[in-house]
Amino acid sequence: MSFEQNPAANSPSSVENQTSATDKLARAAEDTQEQTPPTIKGQLAELLRGMNAKDEQSRDFLLRVVQPGLAGLMDGSVSTLAPIFATAFATHNPMTAFLVGIASATGAGISMAFSEALSDDGELTGRGKPVVRGAITGFMTFFGGALHTLPFLISSIHLALIVAYVVVAFELVLIAAIRHRYFGTSWWLSMLQVVGGGALVFIAALIFGNA
Repeated sequence: MSFEQNPAANSPSSVENQTSATDKLARAAEDTQEQTPPTIKGQLAELLRGMNAKDEQSRDFLLRVVQPGLAGLMDGSVSTLAPIFATAFATHNPMTAFLVGIASATGAGISMAFSEALSDDGELTGRGKPVVRGAITGFMTFFGGALHTLPFLISSIHLALIVAYVVVAFELVLIAAIRHRYFGTSWWLSMLQVVGGGALVFIAALIFGNA
Protein backbone atom coordinates (compact mmCIF):
# COMPACT_ATOMS: atom_id res chain seq x y z
CA MET A 1 0.00 0.00 0.00
CA SER A 2 1.38 3.44 -0.89
CA PHE A 3 0.56 6.82 0.49
CA GLU A 4 0.70 9.88 -1.73
CA GLN A 5 1.54 13.26 -0.31
CA ASN A 6 -0.36 16.30 -1.37
CA PRO A 7 2.27 18.56 -2.95
CA ALA A 8 0.10 21.63 -2.31
CA ALA A 9 0.35 21.07 1.46
CA ASN A 10 4.13 21.62 1.36
CA SER A 11 4.16 24.29 -1.32
CA PRO A 12 5.81 27.66 -0.54
CA SER A 13 2.46 29.46 -0.78
CA SER A 14 0.88 27.10 1.79
CA VAL A 15 3.77 27.57 4.20
CA GLU A 16 3.58 31.34 3.76
CA ASN A 17 -0.19 31.34 4.47
CA GLN A 18 0.30 29.32 7.64
CA THR A 19 3.11 31.63 8.78
CA SER A 20 0.99 34.69 8.02
CA ALA A 21 -1.95 33.30 10.02
CA THR A 22 0.33 32.56 12.98
CA ASP A 23 1.76 36.07 12.86
CA LYS A 24 -1.74 37.57 12.82
CA LEU A 25 -2.77 35.57 15.90
CA ALA A 26 0.39 36.62 17.71
CA ARG A 27 -0.15 40.29 16.85
CA ALA A 28 -3.81 40.07 17.95
CA ALA A 29 -2.76 38.64 21.32
CA GLU A 30 -0.14 41.39 21.73
CA ASP A 31 -2.70 44.06 20.83
CA THR A 32 -5.15 42.66 23.40
CA GLN A 33 -2.51 42.75 26.11
CA GLU A 34 -1.47 46.28 25.14
CA GLN A 35 -5.07 47.49 25.28
CA THR A 36 -5.56 46.09 28.79
CA PRO A 37 -4.27 48.55 31.43
CA PRO A 38 -1.61 46.92 33.65
CA THR A 39 -3.00 48.16 36.97
CA ILE A 40 -6.31 47.61 38.76
CA LYS A 41 -6.89 51.37 38.91
CA GLY A 42 -6.28 51.66 35.18
CA GLN A 43 -8.66 48.79 34.41
CA LEU A 44 -11.42 50.28 36.55
CA ALA A 45 -10.98 53.61 34.76
CA GLU A 46 -11.11 51.82 31.40
CA LEU A 47 -14.27 49.95 32.35
CA LEU A 48 -15.94 53.16 33.53
CA ARG A 49 -14.93 54.84 30.28
CA GLY A 50 -16.40 51.98 28.27
CA MET A 51 -19.67 52.09 30.22
CA ASN A 52 -19.96 55.85 29.89
CA ALA A 53 -19.33 55.53 26.17
CA LYS A 54 -21.96 52.77 25.97
CA ASP A 55 -19.35 50.45 24.53
CA GLU A 56 -21.28 47.38 25.70
CA GLN A 57 -20.70 45.48 22.46
CA SER A 58 -16.90 45.53 22.77
CA ARG A 59 -15.10 42.27 23.40
CA ASP A 60 -13.30 43.68 26.44
CA PHE A 61 -16.56 44.73 28.08
CA LEU A 62 -18.10 41.30 27.49
CA LEU A 63 -15.10 39.38 28.79
CA ARG A 64 -14.22 41.61 31.73
CA VAL A 65 -17.65 42.72 32.99
CA VAL A 66 -20.66 40.95 31.49
CA GLN A 67 -19.37 37.38 31.56
CA PRO A 68 -18.08 37.33 35.18
CA GLY A 69 -21.08 39.35 36.33
CA LEU A 70 -23.54 37.01 34.64
CA ALA A 71 -21.78 33.94 36.05
CA GLY A 72 -22.09 35.39 39.54
CA LEU A 73 -25.72 36.42 39.11
CA MET A 74 -26.68 32.96 37.83
CA ASP A 75 -24.89 31.19 40.67
CA GLY A 76 -26.28 33.47 43.36
CA SER A 77 -29.83 33.42 42.02
CA VAL A 78 -30.04 29.66 41.45
CA SER A 79 -27.70 27.89 43.88
CA THR A 80 -29.09 29.61 46.99
CA LEU A 81 -32.72 28.73 46.21
CA ALA A 82 -32.53 25.24 47.71
CA PRO A 83 -31.21 26.12 51.20
CA ILE A 84 -33.42 29.21 51.56
CA PHE A 85 -36.72 27.66 50.52
CA ALA A 86 -35.97 24.30 52.14
CA THR A 87 -35.44 26.15 55.42
CA ALA A 88 -38.65 28.15 54.94
CA PHE A 89 -40.70 25.01 54.20
CA ALA A 90 -39.17 23.05 57.09
CA THR A 91 -39.26 25.68 59.84
CA HIS A 92 -42.05 28.08 58.74
CA ASN A 93 -39.87 30.73 60.36
CA PRO A 94 -39.06 33.65 58.02
CA MET A 95 -36.19 34.99 60.15
CA THR A 96 -34.47 31.60 60.13
CA ALA A 97 -34.86 31.46 56.35
CA PHE A 98 -33.45 34.99 56.11
CA LEU A 99 -30.35 34.11 58.14
CA VAL A 100 -29.74 30.95 56.13
CA GLY A 101 -30.22 32.91 52.91
CA ILE A 102 -27.79 35.69 53.85
CA ALA A 103 -25.24 33.13 55.02
CA SER A 104 -25.62 31.20 51.75
CA ALA A 105 -25.32 34.36 49.65
CA THR A 106 -22.22 35.49 51.56
CA GLY A 107 -20.52 32.11 51.32
CA ALA A 108 -21.37 31.75 47.63
CA GLY A 109 -20.11 35.28 46.92
CA ILE A 110 -16.76 34.64 48.60
CA SER A 111 -16.40 31.26 46.91
CA MET A 112 -17.23 32.57 43.44
CA ALA A 113 -14.93 35.58 43.87
CA PHE A 114 -11.95 33.35 44.63
CA SER A 115 -12.94 30.87 41.94
CA GLU A 116 -13.04 33.54 39.24
CA ALA A 117 -9.90 35.32 40.44
CA LEU A 118 -7.81 32.16 40.67
CA SER A 119 -9.03 30.54 37.45
CA ASP A 120 -7.39 33.01 35.04
CA ASP A 121 -4.68 35.62 35.58
CA GLY A 122 -5.75 37.43 32.42
CA GLU A 123 -2.32 37.32 30.79
CA LEU A 124 -3.21 34.92 27.98
CA THR A 125 -6.90 35.67 27.54
CA GLY A 126 -6.86 39.43 28.01
CA ARG A 127 -9.76 39.24 30.47
CA GLY A 128 -8.19 41.76 32.80
CA LYS A 129 -6.93 41.69 36.36
CA PRO A 130 -8.23 38.71 38.38
CA VAL A 131 -9.00 40.96 41.37
CA VAL A 132 -11.42 43.06 39.29
CA ARG A 133 -13.14 40.03 37.75
CA GLY A 134 -13.32 38.29 41.11
CA ALA A 135 -14.86 41.35 42.75
CA ILE A 136 -17.49 41.62 40.00
CA THR A 137 -18.36 37.93 40.22
CA GLY A 138 -18.43 37.87 44.02
CA PHE A 139 -20.63 40.96 44.28
CA MET A 140 -23.12 39.72 41.67
CA THR A 141 -23.25 36.31 43.35
CA PHE A 142 -24.07 37.91 46.69
CA PHE A 143 -26.57 40.23 45.03
CA GLY A 144 -28.37 37.34 43.31
CA GLY A 145 -28.57 35.34 46.52
CA ALA A 146 -29.50 38.23 48.80
CA LEU A 147 -32.23 39.65 46.57
CA HIS A 148 -34.68 36.79 47.06
CA THR A 149 -33.62 36.52 50.71
CA LEU A 150 -34.84 40.01 51.65
CA PRO A 151 -38.56 39.08 51.45
CA PHE A 152 -38.08 36.83 54.47
CA LEU A 153 -37.75 39.92 56.63
CA ILE A 154 -41.54 39.95 56.37
CA SER A 155 -42.99 38.40 59.54
CA SER A 156 -45.69 36.39 57.71
CA ILE A 157 -44.14 33.28 56.15
CA HIS A 158 -46.89 32.99 53.54
CA LEU A 159 -46.52 36.60 52.37
CA ALA A 160 -42.73 36.29 52.47
CA LEU A 161 -42.87 33.21 50.22
CA ILE A 162 -45.17 34.93 47.72
CA VAL A 163 -42.88 37.98 47.48
CA ALA A 164 -39.83 35.70 47.22
CA TYR A 165 -41.44 33.80 44.32
CA VAL A 166 -41.97 37.08 42.47
CA VAL A 167 -38.37 38.16 43.10
CA VAL A 168 -37.01 34.82 41.88
CA ALA A 169 -39.10 35.10 38.70
CA PHE A 170 -37.67 38.60 38.14
CA GLU A 171 -34.11 37.31 38.62
CA LEU A 172 -34.56 34.46 36.15
CA VAL A 173 -36.08 36.75 33.52
CA LEU A 174 -33.21 39.22 34.06
CA ILE A 175 -30.62 36.47 33.53
CA ALA A 176 -32.39 35.30 30.36
CA ALA A 177 -32.54 38.90 29.09
CA ILE A 178 -28.81 39.45 29.67
CA ARG A 179 -27.94 36.23 27.84
CA HIS A 180 -30.20 37.23 24.97
CA ARG A 181 -28.90 40.82 24.84
CA TYR A 182 -25.16 40.27 25.09
CA PHE A 183 -24.56 36.71 23.90
CA GLY A 184 -27.19 36.39 21.18
CA THR A 185 -28.98 33.46 22.82
CA SER A 186 -32.50 32.91 21.57
CA TRP A 187 -34.94 34.54 24.00
CA TRP A 188 -37.15 31.47 24.37
CA LEU A 189 -34.19 29.07 24.57
CA SER A 190 -32.58 31.26 27.22
CA MET A 191 -35.81 31.37 29.21
CA LEU A 192 -36.19 27.59 28.94
CA GLN A 193 -32.63 26.93 30.12
CA VAL A 194 -32.65 29.41 33.01
CA VAL A 195 -36.16 28.66 34.25
CA GLY A 196 -35.51 24.92 33.85
CA GLY A 197 -32.41 25.13 36.03
CA GLY A 198 -34.25 27.18 38.64
CA ALA A 199 -37.15 24.72 38.63
CA LEU A 200 -34.82 21.78 39.31
CA VAL A 201 -33.28 23.57 42.29
CA PHE A 202 -36.73 24.54 43.59
CA ILE A 203 -37.84 20.88 43.37
CA ALA A 204 -34.82 19.97 45.49
CA ALA A 205 -35.92 22.60 48.03
CA LEU A 206 -39.41 21.07 48.15
CA ILE A 207 -38.05 17.57 48.64
CA PHE A 208 -35.66 18.46 51.45
CA GLY A 209 -37.92 21.04 53.02
CA ASN A 210 -40.75 18.52 53.41
CA ALA A 211 -38.61 15.52 54.29
